[in-house]
Parts: sequence; structure tokens; C-alpha cells
Amino acid sequence: MQALPDNSPNLPLGPLIVDISGENLSLHDIILLRSPAIGGVILFSRNYRSRQQITELIAEIRALRSPPLLICIDQEGGRVQRFQDGFFRLPAARQIGIQYGQDMQQGLQLARNFGMMMAGELVLAGVDISFAPVLDCAHPESQVIGDRSFSADPNAVTSLAGEFISGMHQAGMTATGKHYPGHGGVKEDSHDVQPVDNRELTALLEKDLLPFQGLAGRLGGIMTAHVQFPRIDTAVPSFSPYWLGTVLRRRLGFTGIVFSDDLTMGGAGQGGEPLERAHSALQAGCDMILVCNDRGAVLEIAEQLGEEHNPDPKKTRGLRATKKLSTLDLTLIRASLPDLG
Repeated sequence: MQALPDNSPNLPLGPLIVDISGENLSLHDIILLRSPAIGGVILFSRNYRSRQQITELIAEIRALRSPPLLICIDQEGGRVQRFQDGFFRLPAARQIGIQYGQDMQQGLQLARNFGMMMAGELVLAGVDISFAPVLDCAHPESQVIGDRSFSADPNAVTSLAGEFISGMHQAGMTATGKHYPGHGGVKEDSHDVQPVDNRELTALLEKDLLPFQGLAGRLGGIMTAHVQFPRIDTAVPSFSPYWLGTVLRRRLGFTGIVFSDDLTMGGAGQGGEPLERAHSALQAGCDMILVCNDRGAVLEIAEQLGEEHNPDPKKTRGLRATKKLSTLDLTLIRASLPDLG
């Protein structure tokens, strides 16, 4: 791949969101991130050493392109929090749901404040997108979602996630709901295998889809689930024009950015080889696709994607975080938050 000049003022964002290997940018990273196919970087725990280090790394990534690449992370709380030391330790969503069950108003306020705290710290470091909140409804059989879900009750999920989103917005960050149309009804982990949910659409509309429907107008992004619903469509949602077009866009009225979950996951295997998966996801209606932990696949896909797959720049501009809270603001919010474990 040929490196672009140091200054690329008019290079639009491509559809690929990719990872980098360590705490600093390598020459290979720099060359890759200047590819026209790249639109963002997702950061993992391996990229984090300290608040100062990650702020400097993000600034370096931003300086590579104009407009800057989107900086993304999974910072839900609980067992999914990539930046930990030096950042507020966020509780699992289920802990907020438990508080909501004991005192509804207190639970809603906690959801808002935790969302504000999470987003505020990340925005100060330079992050644009935290892929949160989780809108999946809890089911007894679900292992991979488990306490990542606010509740088994779709109305509670909608209310708590709505307040969490309000907190994120107050901190200057848009929200990305996941995992559409619902990952909670399966036992298997789509990172490793292809989960299958044999429910009919009516069952999903009565439960798992309700938070997505209720919050579609407040989300800047939605991330797909690599779960197959064979009684509804044989293709997993990431590769399904039915799920992304007929249901999400038309029935639910969602107008934001559709992100695929990581296309290297086991649950995306029905899409074929990585390049086939990328084309299938983009053709089905994904605006941006995650390809992580497989640099060879990233390079192959980046070489092959044309500009016809670039996401709408108006929509990507809406994903940019803006600083609305100061360090002092976050200190005060932190002091008000209980330790939910």
C-alpha cells in the first residue's frame, strides 16, 4: 500500500474501522491509517498505559488525516471497559438495573450520571465514540450478554438506556446502541461461533426490538449482532438487507450510522473470506465495518474497497465528540457516584 503525503486535507473517511497493535503508532500503522479506505480506529486495552499516554496517542492518530479519523472504543462498564487505571471504574449495566428495581428514580439518575461520567472522561482524552449502551434484553440462557444488559424487561432497558444516552449527550458524545436486533436470546458467544436464535419476528418485536425501536431517534449509531435468526432471514443482520433496510431503516426509522460488529468474529463466518464479508456487509446496508486483530485481512480489504462505499460525511460528522465537561465537572460527578461493584 502506498503512503499518502503527510498532509491530506481533503481525504474523506472510508468505511473501515481498524485496530493498532500497541501503545504507540508504528510506521506500518501510519501507512495503513492514511489509506482512503480507513475511517476510524478502535482502541483496546493493549493500546492503553496511562491517561497521558492514550491522550498523546489519540492526538497522533488525529493528526494523520483531515478530517481526522474517528476514535472508537468499547467502554460499557463492568467486564467491558478498555481503559481502566486512571479512569472511573464503571459498573456493569445490570448493577444499575438492580438499583432501578429498588428505586426507579434513583436508578434513572444513576444511569444518566454513569453515562455522563463514561463519555466525559473519554471525550477529554480525544475519543469520539464509545460503542454503548447495550440495548440487549437479558435472557436466562445468555452468557455473553449476561450482566452487560440493564434488565430482562425491555421497558426498563429502554428507560435506563435512554437516561444513559442523555448523560452521554450532556458530555458531548453521541450514542451507539448494540447489538441489533438483539444478542440476549442465545447462549453462544458470537466471537467464537455462529449463534442461532429460532424465534419468530413477532417475538422479537414484543421484547428484544423494543429498546431499538424506542431509542432509534436518539442514537447516532447502531451496531449489528452476528446472530442468525433463520425463521426470519437466513443471513445474519450484518449481511442482511432485510434486517438493515426493511426493519431497521424503514420499520424502526433509524437514520444514523450502521456499524457492523467485528467481521473477524466467528459469528460472521457465513460471509465467507474477510474480503467477501466486507463487501457483503456494505452491500447489505452497513455504513462502517469493523475489522480487528487481523492485519492481513485489513490490508486486503483496504486495497479493494472503492470510494463508492464511503459513509455519508454528514452522518460521520454527527459522530464527532465535542468537549462539554471539564475535569472539575467530572470530579464533582465522580464524587456523587456510588461504588456498585
